[in-house]
Amino acid sequence: MKRRALVSVSDKRGVAAFARKLSSLGFEIISTGGTAKALEESRIPVVQVSEITGAPEMLDGRVKTLHPKIHGGILADLENPDHVTQLVEHDIGPIDLVCINLYPFEETVAADPSEKEAIEQIDVGGPAMLRAAAKNFKSVTVVPSSSFYNEVISELENEGQVSEETRRRLALAAFRRTAQYDAAISGWLAVQAGDHDEFPERRFVRYEKVSSLRYGENPHQKAAYYAEEGEEHLLSGVEKLQGKEISFNNLYDLDAARTLLSDLTELEAPAAAVIVKHANPCGAAVGDSLVEAYRKALASDPLSAFGGIVALSGEVDGGLAAEISKVFTEILAAPGFTPEAREVFSAKPSVRVLKAGSLARPALSSKSVTGGVLLQEADALEGGSEYRVVTEKRPSTEQMDDLLFAWRVARTVKSNAIVLVKDGATVGIGAGQMSRVDSSEIAAKKAGDGAVGSVAASDAFFPFADGVEALARDGVAAVIQPGGSVRDEEVVAAANRLGLAMVFTGRRHFNH
Repeated sequence: MKRRALVSVSDKRGVAAFARKLSSLGFEIISTGGTAKALEESRIPVVQVSEITGAPEMLDGRVKTLHPKIHGGILADLENPDHVTQLVEHDIGPIDLVCINLYPFEETVAADPSEKEAIEQIDVGGPAMLRAAAKNFKSVTVVPSSSFYNEVISELENEGQVSEETRRRLALAAFRRTAQYDAAISGWLAVQAGDHDEFPERRFVRYEKVSSLRYGENPHQKAAYYAEEGEEHLLSGVEKLQGKEISFNNLYDLDAARTLLSDLTELEAPAAAVIVKHANPCGAAVGDSLVEAYRKALASDPLSAFGGIVALSGEVDGGLAAEISKVFTEILAAPGFTPEAREVFSAKPSVRVLKAGSLARPALSSKSVTGGVLLQEADALEGGSEYRVVTEKRPSTEQMDDLLFAWRVARTVKSNAIVLVKDGATVGIGAGQMSRVDSSEIAAKKAGDGAVGSVAASDAFFPFADGVEALARDGVAAVIQPGGSVRDEEVVAAANRLGLAMVFTGRRHFNH
């Protein structure tokens, strides 16, 4: 019996060559509408679906393949004698191969069409045939994408048939495609229906693989980077100008660096620089020039900056490139690089140099846990209208600028976080400690003499006065914190006794 292939595609790139090969291998090609026309124009013998079904295409093409003579041919289990008997009784020929790609719904809605235009791009027959062929992969080869054309033809030419292993894998690809398609449609319909619930009972997110990674956090862990389809992500618009492959840990640190840089650029300083190590900033600064900001950020903790991620707010010139090159840097991200800077970095081919503008802020953030995900609104900085000075001593204008800067940095430091700042630059950072006093002592130790006259930010309230007392002993002059402890009065009293200025923000910024 002659083998039959049903070919009906929206994306017609490569389909004529594919169908021609199938025809030369003895397949009868069945097709519909535009695909049949394209194949006929390429002089490939085609049988119209309407000739098989005895029914015309109708309702502006909405009904073409939804017929027992099509779906019976696809769904029949040829290893089941009863199925074969029924095919004969109803004069239905089996279909051995189904090549379908779907109406371009995702591309259509990305262009902000009218509702009617979008609805017309919701494919019905295509997903039905893909699912039918994928369900019956024991008897049918499903081809859900042009990316499989060469593989299928190669097996047919060399083996005479497509192996069951390949058919099973193609079935998986088909079901993944229909799931992705349905998620796109349901997401669009939710918007049209005014459903703005960020935490619905069921949430469907489509991720697309951006790149494979050499390994994960450790060399024995396999890894890859995925981005949510249709959304801006960490590497959107980023151009890698040189350097090695970006690793799992690099990407995690780059996210921390670019996030903090976005916060600092809102301060409207002429330039900002951030250096991140192990997802925590080890240096951050603003300045009148990019080179000044970088020098101040590096001075915060030059030892930890070794092997760090650097993010800058402006174009890097040759002079700054030469300074950065003195310190081993894993990644440098900036909006631009002069030819002189590119030449300097060309002598350091392992450094990943990324041309990257501002990082888009997500609406939601997530953290993975065993077997699940924690989803939350992305943390956002408050406007500042509710900030209040709670001590007898008020911070000077310069101190207030530093407090606001320190508050932005503290938001991105792993809690418990204490950040010491002086003259628009971090001088000491205590991160990720179980005790806020320990974080205070680490920040002061990192700062050394730089702690004298500095200001401090705490990502959460001080539960006791001891944290403030530790900061005061090391010379800190002002503190910004959320407030909200049952011992706030005790903490404020200690600040007054020690001559500190203190600001309450009213909002905590834990970053676990």
